[in-house]
Amino acid sequence: MSIKREIVRFDGENLTTVEDEIVTEFPLTIYVNDEEFATMVCTPLHLEELIIGFLASEGIIRFYNEIKSFELNEERGFAYITLHAEQVTNQALYSKRFIGSCCGKSRQFYFHNDARTAKTSMTTITLAAKDCVRLMKEMQAASTAFKNTGGVHNATICSPEETIVNRADIGRHNALDKLYGHCLLNRISVRDKVLVFSGRISSEVLTKAAKIGVGIVLSKSAPTDLAIRLAEDLNITAVGFIRGNSFNVYSHPQRITTSPPAHFISD
Repeated sequence: MSIKREIVRFDGENLTTVEDEIVTEFPLTIYVNDEEFATMVCTPLHLEELIIGFLASEGIIRFYNEIKSFELNEERGFAYITLHAEQVTNQALYSKRFIGSCCGKSRQFYFHNDARTAKTSMTTITLAAKDCVRLMKEMQAASTAFKNTGGVHNATICSPEETIVNRADIGRHNALDKLYGHCLLNRISVRDKVLVFSGRISSEVLTKAAKIGVGIVLSKSAPTDLAIRLAEDLNITAVGFIRGNSFNVYSHPQRITTSPPAHFISD
């Protein structure tokens, strides 16, 4: 979602007033069982998916049917979630948080909770090298919000053959949560799927991928050293710097092949 706004642009010689497209930034406060749980800043599209994916990644729910009622007031920026379980938050693990759209300390992670919710990949999928390049190009071609505004992160869940769902958000974690929420809402198994991502593979992004449950992560940017160590421990194949027809494989390279994949390898 975006708005039109007049700006002044310098083209190397002249200053000119032009109309530009600006990405929308939206605060959303989530209540769980009548208690304020978190406020996040996001792009106001696919909010139900975002909320469900966020609650799942935080370990509040595992499946969509654990939600008893769901009320979203987009005009005011509030979501009210009632769960079948009466008590879901442990104060030793959770507190009221402000979750920003940018990188760094504005987004809090709780390592006890991450250890509880991140899953070691059990996938047996393989992916042809040419398909890594193709899937990245398909994600970028579908990223109209980024083309129009330059202000969002993009993420896609794919099978080796095709794109299943593509989501964008000003927050990289939000984009991933929207994918997670979509898969939970539509009961899409992700064990045999691939995550394609526009940003760098940080430890937080790798942990989020493990929570979603994918075994291969493709990025056009670089991973961090901690992300690589986590990928090795969680049995996730991390592929970065997918640019043009080249890329680097940083962990579990046996899943990337030069021949057309059989998609599943025997245990």
